[in-house]
Amino acid sequence: MADIPLIRNFDAGSIFAFRDRRPIRVEEFLAEAHRLAGLIPDRQYVVNLCSDRYWFAAGLVAALLRRQVSLLPPNATDDFLNRLILDYPGVYCLTDGTPAQTSRLETFPCPQPAGEGAPAASFPHIPEEQVAAIGFTSGSTGRPKPHPKSWGALAKSGRAEFERLGLGAYRNMSVLGTVPHQHMYGLESTVLMVMQGGLRMHSGRPFFAADICAELEALPRPRGLVTTPVHLRLLLAEANDPPKADFLLCATAPLSPQLAAEAEARFGAPLYEIYGCTEAGQVATRRPAQAQEWRPLPGVTFFQDEKGTWVKGGHVANEVLLADVIELRDRDAFLLHGRTADLVNIAGKRTSLAHLNFHLNSIEGVRDGAFVMPEEDDGTVTRLTAFVVAPGLASETIMAALRRRIDAAFLPRPLCLVESLPRNETGKLPRIALDELVTRLAVKAG
Repeated sequence: MADIPLIRNFDAGSIFAFRDRRPIRVEEFLAEAHRLAGLIPDRQYVVNLCSDRYWFAAGLVAALLRRQVSLLPPNATDDFLNRLILDYPGVYCLTDGTPAQTSRLETFPCPQPAGEGAPAASFPHIPEEQVAAIGFTSGSTGRPKPHPKSWGALAKSGRAEFERLGLGAYRNMSVLGTVPHQHMYGLESTVLMVMQGGLRMHSGRPFFAADICAELEALPRPRGLVTTPVHLRLLLAEANDPPKADFLLCATAPLSPQLAAEAEARFGAPLYEIYGCTEAGQVATRRPAQAQEWRPLPGVTFFQDEKGTWVKGGHVANEVLLADVIELRDRDAFLLHGRTADLVNIAGKRTSLAHLNFHLNSIEGVRDGAFVMPEEDDGTVTRLTAFVVAPGLASETIMAALRRRIDAAFLPRPLCLVESLPRNETGKLPRIALDELVTRLAVKAG
């Protein structure tokens, strides 16, 4: 197995990141990562909870240099962190914030007080087969499951995304992300793609529309925004005149062509969408304002058998069975029809929750919405429920719009107007959160 460079395409003295709007040179970043590697505890596993993207990247590199495995939890709840202690003996937590007082995880603060820096005369290489991280599924379909990732797979994924999206044309592009870097999408698109493509990292993760616009405006062009459809929809609703960008990227939830077209027009940039999963990482892209079909990343292929659709090749080291309904058009294109577990069969008619959610969120005035398929105690499905965030709209107006878009068999009974949906940091709706929402509805109705 070969050793793979930790970072690529950075000239000497070039900018690696912007932190508090201050440019940080690549040599400064590597020196800080080397210094941190000499200070962290001698353990096998580390939970990297640094909220600052720059310090997260420094912690990831420090762990790689010490051959430690970075655990990337789907959430930072005490219950999940305490469970890691049982599953990964000796695990400790690297954090740049206040340590959680109720978690039993030993914490190590990052950054450390200023001291003598470690020289970084050359860009280090990491063994391809070295296990770099363990990602966990989001829990949207149940309990999060671990999936180890080698450094070779992660580095190749970052390079494949950089090549497919044509970012070589945007030399030294600055990348601002609103997504958490502990999630595979955020890790690949705001950390690995930066490190493997010679791009510039924005260290923060702004949340409010005004903050996103201000930070994006402060970055030099070319500049790109990595976000989610839910965040993008709120951003377009609240920002009257968003700053111009050169590149937009979305993932984690269905993105309508109308929203994509509006984003492209208002930001003045092409918008691309990523398809992937924790098990395989990112595997395909599309530009939804122009095409419904997805194209695999370089080296990645899809094939089908009686079990479903599989993906392999490129940065996907082992064959992975996908949990989605996929229609292969040819070897280089496919359509995505939603998750296998989301298929709905009512009165002999079939559809998917993804299809229903697409039409619900396409209604003008709907800011967010989701269909839920609650189960009775005997496992049978009796009706569909929909939760909708739509300030100023009456439920009758939304139902009338749905009748024009979907079969009457799939109309929600009931349709509930709520202030917000319990989405996690990546914009997904964990199944347990949806079940709790349905339970609260039943108690209120009773």
